[in-house]
Amino acid sequence: MEKRIDEGDIRLLVSKNLKRLRDLQNISQLNLALRADLTHNFINDIENCKKGVSCKSLAKLSAALMVEPYQFFLPESVADDGFSGYAFDLNDSFQKAVGKVMSRYLPEKDPEA
Repeated sequence: MEKRIDEGDIRLLVSKNLKRLRDLQNISQLNLALRADLTHNFINDIENCKKGVSCKSLAKLSAALMVEPYQFFLPESVADDGFSGYAFDLNDSFQKAVGKVMSRYLPEKDPEA
């Protein structure tokens, strides 16, 4: 039987990836907080698994670190090894899914308009 992923597992994953992404760019918690319009204490609490992250805060962190939001959910093995291939496949799948949604729900633009 497969192990179910719970909220604590996701919080830990986001926590580790936030710290990893921040460290890769050599950005302090304070600098990241300023860039993301969040508090230093909140960044610290996320990295220490004391608090979870809302979609809004995740979007702010993603923009501040200039990374795609999915990078906060990468398993350690993928983040450290073979990330580029995984990211390419994920980005390709994402682009295809977005294309399907757009073609289904958005009207086509008139090329002569």
